[in-house]
Amino acid sequence: MFTKILIANRGEIACRIMRTARRLGIGTVAVYSEADEGALHVEMADEAVAIGAAPARASYLNATAIIQAAKASGSEAVHPGFGFLSENAAFARALTEAGIVFIGPTAEAIQAMGDKIESKRLAKAAGVSTVPGHIGVVPDSDAAVRIAREIGYPVMLKASAGGGGKGMRIAHDDAGVVEGFQSAASEARNSFGDARLFIERYIQEPRHIEIQVLGDAHGNIVHLGERECSIQRRHQKVIEEAPSPFLDAPTRHAMGEQAVALARAVAYRSAGTVEFIVDGQRNFYFLEMNTRLQVEHPVTEMVTGIDLVEEMIRVAAGEPLRHQQKDIRCHGSAIEARIYAEDPVRNFVPSTGRLQRYRPPPESDGVRIDAGVVEGSEISMFYDPMIAKLVTHGPDRAIAIARMRRALDGFQIRGIAHNVTFLGAVLASARFAEGRLSTDFIAEEFPEGFALTAGPAGADMVAVAALVHLRMVERAATISGQVAGRRRAAAPLGEGGSGAATSLSAAAPPSSSPGAPRRQPVGAAWVVALDGEHHAVSVRPTDAGADVEQAGRVRAVRGAWRPGDRLFSGTIDGRPLTMQVDQVGIAYRLSGDGSAATALVLPPHAARLALLMPVKQPPDTSKFLLSPMPGLLVSLAVAAGQAVEAGQALAVVEAMKMENVLRAERHGVIRRLDAQPGDSLRADQVILEFE
Repeated sequence: MFTKILIANRGEIACRIMRTARRLGIGTVAVYSEADEGALHVEMADEAVAIGAAPARASYLNATAIIQAAKASGSEAVHPGFGFLSENAAFARALTEAGIVFIGPTAEAIQAMGDKIESKRLAKAAGVSTVPGHIGVVPDSDAAVRIAREIGYPVMLKASAGGGGKGMRIAHDDAGVVEGFQSAASEARNSFGDARLFIERYIQEPRHIEIQVLGDAHGNIVHLGERECSIQRRHQKVIEEAPSPFLDAPTRHAMGEQAVALARAVAYRSAGTVEFIVDGQRNFYFLEMNTRLQVEHPVTEMVTGIDLVEEMIRVAAGEPLRHQQKDIRCHGSAIEARIYAEDPVRNFVPSTGRLQRYRPPPESDGVRIDAGVVEGSEISMFYDPMIAKLVTHGPDRAIAIARMRRALDGFQIRGIAHNVTFLGAVLASARFAEGRLSTDFIAEEFPEGFALTAGPAGADMVAVAALVHLRMVERAATISGQVAGRRRAAAPLGEGGSGAATSLSAAAPPSSSPGAPRRQPVGAAWVVALDGEHHAVSVRPTDAGADVEQAGRVRAVRGAWRPGDRLFSGTIDGRPLTMQVDQVGIAYRLSGDGSAATALVLPPHAARLALLMPVKQPPDTSKFLLSPMPGLLVSLAVAAGQAVEAGQALAVVEAMKMENVLRAERHGVIRRLDAQPGDSLRADQVILEFE
């Protein structure tokens, strides 16, 4: 077994590999860029080596620097994680030539499967079902249009060297092919240094289901079941699970056999994934093989009990597989949610900045968190926007979902935008619970985009806001030196409480004299304005919370929330509830179970006056094209004085390894350009102005 390995990656995957290496007694070496000098993976490693500037091409994609770091540190092997150089055959070959073991498949297998065109040819020869399409490089957009017409719309343009959703575009007509060809080729060139594209038919209502394989250098190959990864956005996976709620036993068996056959065709060793697309009749077609560890590997680990990183290390050290196909069993169900630094309300634009607060829910046998950040970490514009992966397991899918929803509600992130509430909304949908998934799920369930609303959780939010406000008023009643004559009286809380409660209906002023008589609170009548809707409530304190009456119904709200807490954890009518609470001025921002809203609790007369207050209108920015995110202005497609039409591409902004095309929302004429290609843009920075 190795005594020291270098992890050629960053973030959560680097930390995750280090945890397994440490358990095996193996020393670890981290590499880091200038932007990651204080990152968690650097702190976790036994040693750390600086390898270059912040941009990935100058650091984590710098194979020469990484190999030099491995030599200088005395590392016997290198684990590439995923992304960056993990599927770079030249890197694997260079390590071998330097006498360093690559913890992954052979360079030949990487090369064969990494070329999406060649991999389809190999798959077909191995008897694996493939998607109808043009298996060959498409030279230009004219040829792309001709081929697309022959295949039949809609079609998918895909980068030959692609992965992670980059270099992929769906086209429904000739114009879409021309535009998609240009943008997909550009994105592929920037991401992989290879702009080659191919075209295949786009399968309608598809499900993305993949098979995890594991092989050794002795010819043994097994599969570890499937993962369903159909919940995607822009071809990027968002939620994954194992097993798939859609597959039946015969289909599962056939897919596993074909995945093993393909792996055997390239003498595969280490962990790898064979990805399939599955239609509504359970017909499945080969998409590609990822010759690396997948982001979503934890769900397979949770249901099989097999540590895939450990198996990769053992195989790389020359050991035979410790598992035979007949021994592999899947137990229960597991779900993974990717927590990203992005703003779902603004079409999921990436968010950068410092994690002012990062408090994940507690881990347990059924809850696992893979993260590469801590409170105070910086989310950089240079790398993937992932913050953490939340994984839950249960004896069945319903329990795994319930644990995921509860854990998401307790995931506290502040300082940047994030997708936790959006993930909660997906998990809370009836369609997800029923397992009716497809890669179009997000587009179909949120056709107008995602909006933060109270939704079905509105009644719970009103009740929690009432209890929170009661606690705030109770604390205010204990402050000494208050003006006499206020309609507020201090009284001790019930059992388990602290500080004092209040009665807004009491007439006596508060007393700060020691031993002064205190009066029991008798409740309060308030109005909770929840995102503009007014809800009259009557609140009566109890020993462990409050009884909140709304619309003739009394709800028992119980919980130990105190001023300053960011999390309400308690029950409503005996039902467990976790809800996040933030103070925004005199209001409360509440979120949980896929919903979010702002609550303002007022006396009835103040609520009536609040209705008369004018609403501040947002500024008119329709004459400007604003950058929706921090990023690099890659190109401008227009000039000053040029007339443009609605829907026309105006600019391309690159952020966190993805290119975003910005389009005109209406007809108009460009008045002036306020930025130039190559400029680094702030969020909402003006790129150009219309007349």
